[in-house]
Amino acid sequence: MLAIIGLGNPGELYDHTRHNAGFDVVSILSAKWDIPLKKLKCKALIGEGTVDGRRVALIKPQTFMNESGQSVAEALSWYKLTPKETLIIVDDIDLPFGTVRVRAGGGPGTHNGLRSILQWTGSGDFPRIRVGMGAPPPGWDLANYVLGHFQTQEDRKAAFDAYQAAAQAAECWLKAGIDQAMNQYNRKHAEGTKTTD
Repeated sequence: MLAIIGLGNPGELYDHTRHNAGFDVVSILSAKWDIPLKKLKCKALIGEGTVDGRRVALIKPQTFMNESGQSVAEALSWYKLTPKETLIIVDDIDLPFGTVRVRAGGGPGTHNGLRSILQWTGSGDFPRIRVGMGAPPPGWDLANYVLGHFQTQEDRKAAFDAYQAAAQAAECWLKAGIDQAMNQYNRKHAEGTKTTD
């Protein structure tokens, strides 16, 4: 069993906001793999299925972003998973908008959801996919920015393209492992954007 956990905030108010990138990526995987998220356990919406012979749980914590770790810790205990068997997908304001980065682990950076996971599990060994949202414009409140919606069709398309790339990277992780996902998707986006992590 492997788990893919997308972080976000529950409720219609937060649907498709910048902070809910993880939810949106998991929704793409749910549709692609025909794994509906119907179970409510571990303080999360969960779907279970099989992809290429591998059992996988798709998970959207329902604890709000700042308490994501509580749900993640319960899911690890329920499924008897290690952090390395659990992929986390998050938004990241420290990456340029529309970029995707795959990492094998590390600290939480400025992300409160990742910080909560570290506090609840005591581990930074979770592989993660970060979807760049870019920094807020000058004068913008950070909370208003990450909890806000995309204002233009161009931005919505760029976000959707990034979510699709993140979903492809998650599928690569599932099938081929973290090293292959990093090699394939970090290089692809570095070539496309001329930025480095």
